[in-house]
Amino acid sequence: MGSKKKVSMQDIADKLNISKNAVSLALQDKKGVSDQMRYRVLQTAKEMGYGQYGEKTSSDKNVLVLVPERIMSYQDNDHFRFFHDMIWGLEKSIRKRGFSAVIAPIDLEMESGLQLPQQCNEISYVGIILFGIVDEAYARLVWELDTPLVMLDSYHRNLPCPVVASANTEGAYEAVTLLFRSGHRKIGFIGPANLTTSHEERWLGYLSAMQELGLPLDMSKVMAHSVGFRDTEQEIDSYLNAVNEFPTAFFCGNDRIAYLLAGQLRKRGLKVPADVSIVGFDDLHYEEDSELGMTTMRVEKEKMCEAAADLLLTLKTTCREMLRLYIRPTLVVRNSVLTKASFNL
Repeated sequence: MGSKKKVSMQDIADKLNISKNAVSLALQDKKGVSDQMRYRVLQTAKEMGYGQYGEKTSSDKNVLVLVPERIMSYQDNDHFRFFHDMIWGLEKSIRKRGFSAVIAPIDLEMESGLQLPQQCNEISYVGIILFGIVDEAYARLVWELDTPLVMLDSYHRNLPCPVVASANTEGAYEAVTLLFRSGHRKIGFIGPANLTTSHEERWLGYLSAMQELGLPLDMSKVMAHSVGFRDTEQEIDSYLNAVNEFPTAFFCGNDRIAYLLAGQLRKRGLKVPADVSIVGFDDLHYEEDSELGMTTMRVEKEKMCEAAADLLLTLKTTCREMLRLYIRPTLVVRNSVLTKASFNL
């Protein structure tokens, strides 16, 4: 019986209907191809068994990375903007440690039907890294597997296991403190309150800072929604229409909300930061508002990926302790915050 034909870069190029050069650039992580194309090439290389990218069956070489499909969309959405760096940051971190990251998407049907990816049964692996933004029932399905598990970015309190996340509470506290030290005393909040633990922690950081700084909490200046919140222009527009007096500053639960808010304020003849200062979270950039440099809390995604890989690979057995490793975000000050000596109270 003949040996199996070795997979070449040309084979990958033919399957994807792209050039061999594009495949080479993607596999070497060089510029010249989009992030979406790089993802497709790497996934196809793994599926076809190309070189070091082929899935190994040895139990001491594979790490399963389970990712909700909605955050892996090729479309230019905010989930992709934020998470594609983390997905491939994880792949690099794991590969750098001599292991192979097997990225397994979870689509909505699998999530609702509590169906594990095929890779969970078809290959051997040392452990699983799960992006925690899945329903708790699905996270429990993964948690109940007899394998080391680390949840990344978000988690469920009822499922004690190792977690790597951004220090969202501390980051939100620092953002509000910056506004306070800049002279602001009327600071509003816009963002989801508890869609995920990350959102909840940012809301709690805002509340904690307001209390400890001795600032009054005016709920008319707060838009902290939970179920159904989609951070759309319409929602922010409706909120602003109902506000009798705008705060002098806002802390927003993420940068998308911050930029949408800036746009809605401009439609009302208000300037950022001359009339209203804004601080966001995540450090995402939006070309449609390139003139505004958003002050934000930068999530240190590379450090989170490194920590998640290290933490998982130190686990020898299933861990049922809520071990949380928080990576502090970095304050990035740009021109969306105006320092003033005093404000009307």
